[in-house]
Formats: sequence, structure tokens, C-alpha cells
Amino acid sequence: MVRKTKEEAIETRNQLLEAAEIVFFNKGYSQTTLMDVAKHVGMTRGAIYWHFKNKVDLFEAMVERVRLPLEMLGEEYADENEPDPLGKLRSFSILFLKEITQDARKKRVFSILFHKFEQNGQAEDLEKRQIMSFIECTNRIERSLQNAVNKGQLPKDLDVPQAAIIKHAYFAGLINNWLFLPENNSFSLESMIESLVDNYIFLIKNSPNLRLKR
Repeated sequence: MVRKTKEEAIETRNQLLEAAEIVFFNKGYSQTTLMDVAKHVGMTRGAIYWHFKNKVDLFEAMVERVRLPLEMLGEEYADENEPDPLGKLRSFSILFLKEITQDARKKRVFSILFHKFEQNGQAEDLEKRQIMSFIECTNRIERSLQNAVNKGQLPKDLDVPQAAIIKHAYFAGLINNWLFLPENNSFSLESMIESLVDNYIFLIKNSPNLRLKR
């Protein structure tokens, strides 16, 4: 009986998270209330409070369900003991873009983060978490690139911090633009993924503007 109760609680939590994805996507963060989410899934607001402290907690849990698995994969390619850091970075970047283009949940959550979450001071804790996530992502990229330099896969004089900033901006910009544009347009991100990733790798290997000045 206890096991069944736990399973039911997990199922209810998942239903609330799925409802939150849809409601936040349709209405945006600031215009969404807990009652909106509860109504969407046919539950009471009390059911939400059983699982989440408030709207901030619900939103963060919704995001973490998508972001944490990706961050764990990111830590693998940033590991200094990784023997093929550049290859791992390439494969992760391709996988990351494919996941967003092919997985409806990831696409919806990233759409919310890029276009439906208003940074207007109403959710200061969430805004701080987004900033920390941005910094952590850039740091992971930098560690991976430095490991690739150390393994002889990238030029010894590569400006690693600048190369990391460019990668983060490059991929965030691609995702942002793709999510912003309407469906069925000429910008087919999925068909260009490997080429886009390889273009970045070519850039950091060959651009004279990414070399440290002596």
C-alpha cells in the first residue's frame, strides 16, 4: 500500500510538471498562477502545495527535469581525464541540438526559458539561478577546451576564455533564433546540426583572431 502511495505521488508530481510546461508555455511565467496549472490538470491548488512550495519551486523543478540530465552529460565532456575532449565536445554538441529539435519536452522548456520567462525582478531567485546556470555552462566549455589544448587537439595559443564565450553565444543564438521563428520555415536547424558544430570546431582550430597575443 505504501509503495502504491509513493507511485501515485510520483505520478501526480509528473502530471503537475507536464501541466506546468504547457501553461507556462502558453501564458508565460509572470502571467501564470498555481491555480492555472491546477485547473489544467484537473486538480486543486492544494495538490500543488503538497509537492511544491510555490510557483518558483514548480518552475525550477520543471526546468531541472530537462536541464539536469544535460548538465550531467556536460560534466562528462569537461572532465580533465577525458582522453578525447574535442571529440566528446563535438558529440555532446550534436546530441544537445538534436535533443532540442526532436524532443517535444526539451523544445517546450527551452522555449519557455528563452521567450516566456520575463526577467523583471518578480522572481529574483529564479533569475539568479539562470545566471548561475549560464556561468556554469561557460565554465564547463572552458574546461573542455583547455583539456583539448592540453591533449594537443587544439592550438597551444588558443584564447580559451574567448573560444568558450563564442561557443556559448553561438549555440544559444542558434537555439534562440530557431525557437523564435515559426514552424516549417527555411531555417531547418535539424538538417544543419553537424555542419554547424563542425564550423565552430574549424573556427577555434584555425582563426588567427582566437590566438593569444604574445
